[in-house]
Amino acid sequence: MATSAEKIAEVLENNVRPIIESHGGGIEFMGFDETSGVLKVELYGVCNGCPGAAATLRNLVEGVVQRYVPEVKEVVRA
Repeated sequence: MATSAEKIAEVLENNVRPIIESHGGGIEFMGFDETSGVLKVELYGVCNGCPGAAATLRNLVEGVVQRYVPEVKEVVRA
């Protein structure tokens, strides 16, 4: 059985990364705290410093990851 971190990495790779890359950005899994449910990611490329980055984290990354890994309570930038 896959760990939460392994499931998150798979969801990011298969469901989130292609969308972000299609806009010229990138995302990197930095860590997951099992106790707090906080997922840390790094955005890069055009996403780094973009005014819409907070909305991308909340609406895209958090929404998609929580659909597959409900243990994730929040997504923040590392």
